[in-house]
Amino acid sequence: MFKRTSSGEETAPSVQSVERITSVLGPGITWHGSVTGAGGVRIEGAFEGEIALRGMLVVGETGRVTCPEVRANTVIVAGAVRGNIRTEKLEIRATGRVWGDVVTTAFVTEEGAFLRGQMRMEETVTLDLEPAPAEASGDAAPSPGASSKTAADPT
Repeated sequence: MFKRTSSGEETAPSVQSVERITSVLGPGITWHGSVTGAGGVRIEGAFEGEIALRGMLVVGETGRVTCPEVRANTVIVAGAVRGNIRTEKLEIRATGRVWGDVVTTAFVTEEGAFLRGQMRMEETVTLDLEPAPAEASGDAAPSPGASSKTAADPT
């Protein structure tokens, strides 16, 4: 758990942020469509469509999301979300507003937060997200019992 430095001192392990924001939909922007894939997304503008994200979704104070179902590993709401949310961790900040049903394993809220809908907490939540890029690539090694013959090799 602790690392020894070259001088023999024990130090606590460095903490690295696993989830971080990699894309931002800024204020004043309106987007209709879908957001899928892996990474962290922050929405400060208006979004309408589908969200299925392997990572973190942050709806900022000026953000407005309308979506049949938001699916992401972590969802932080400081703005407004109209639609159901399926996530491993949901945090609704004091300025956050959610109109929809929620399925989650962890829930955090601040005084003043608003939720109109049903809350269901589960031990695990299946998000049904697309496989991560490493899992989806066709370059994976064949399984031990798989044949290595190709169509060009008739034997």
